[in-house]
Amino acid sequence: MEIREAIQRELEKIEREKGVKILHAAESGSRAWGFASPDSDYDVRFVFVRPMADYLRINPPRDVIEWKLDEVLDINGWDLQKTMRQIAGGNPTVFEWDASPIVYRTTPEWRKVIACSRAYFSEKHAVGHYYGTAMSTWAKHLTEDTVRYKKYFYALRPLLAAIYIEQAHQIPPVLFSELLKMDMPGELRFAIDVLLERKKTTTEGERSPHIPEVRDFIREELERQKSLCAKLPEDRNPDWGAMNRCFAEIILPEPEREEARG
Repeated sequence: MEIREAIQRELEKIEREKGVKILHAAESGSRAWGFASPDSDYDVRFVFVRPMADYLRINPPRDVIEWKLDEVLDINGWDLQKTMRQIAGGNPTVFEWDASPIVYRTTPEWRKVIACSRAYFSEKHAVGHYYGTAMSTWAKHLTEDTVRYKKYFYALRPLLAAIYIEQAHQIPPVLFSELLKMDMPGELRFAIDVLLERKKTTTEGERSPHIPEVRDFIREELERQKSLCAKLPEDRNPDWGAMNRCFAEIILPEPEREEARG
């Protein structure tokens, strides 16, 4: 079965069995970022909304659906309410799902969410998120004598995303190739090109010698980003009014939606 068809069938099954509507589903991880290994799995992330009555319960259902995890598919999603809380709190992950170059499903309701959410993008908390991701990768995977080349990208991409925010003051692009369009030292660019070529022929678990220029950049940029993030002013939008109105518009039945607008 073709993989996109298999993913669509899983999404339909989630809706039937969980009684939800999927507003957006997209590829996350290495396939979305543009540096998948030959044996990379498919990281499908989705946002769903439940019937309005579920949001009025004193024992609400879980706000995540962990659907499938095997050697090929990794599928899980967030409830709309959780999603909007994460955005308002400064988590940039949802912006990546929206901007993914591989979209399996989207809806007009999702466009409303994203249009509303852009006013809640926080430079400080996005940089902190990307620094934390890169630092975790460094600590877990990049301090040994050999390295799985894919792990370099799990530190490089978030660090380049943080640099992009520093320079452009905007939500960074998802594709690694777009981030590489920024100015950078020639020796680093050459080393990343070498890394990209080597990765095309290595599998997920294969260990290889370090590339010193890449490793040194990651170590030095981690220190710089740590200092930068500490100095950035708090810039989260404290007014959740627009978020609340957008959420209500999506979950309310049409007649009540019109009454709420009036």
